[in-house]
Amino acid sequence: MFEVWSWDDRSVTRPLDRDRSLAELERDCWPEPSAGATRLAATAHALRRRPIGELTVEDVRLLIGQDIGLPYLLPLAVEVLRENPMAEGHMYEGDLLSAVLTRDLSVWAEFPALVRELRGVVSKLTGLPPDLERKVDRFLVP
Repeated sequence: MFEVWSWDDRSVTRPLDRDRSLAELERDCWPEPSAGATRLAATAHALRRRPIGELTVEDVRLLIGQDIGLPYLLPLAVEVLRENPMAEGHMYEGDLLSAVLTRDLSVWAEFPALVRELRGVVSKLTGLPPDLERKVDRFLVP
């Protein structure tokens, strides 16, 4: 069971209901994708309507990779990575970590506690593929 926090004004935290979707949590209902929408756009749209407690590692990886729902999904992802730093969706071993590490560094300024926790997780990793090692190194440099 994940413990996830919601940021209302970036200074107040409260427990988050995992039975709610990103659309509900963000109070933002996207219009239905057009008939010509890409599969990625249609998938992301559908995932935003699924309760966050039902999202898979692949779902979280995909949404984070598109910078969708980061205040809600980054804590979920770090929780997974704490238990299994090389958790994978449908792409490759460590793809969730890769998605998390490659978010714009300005995003992380809003989540100092998550940064500390993630740094603790990745600083212990060894034998990573070169591409993932570069991403870890970039993240660890303040």
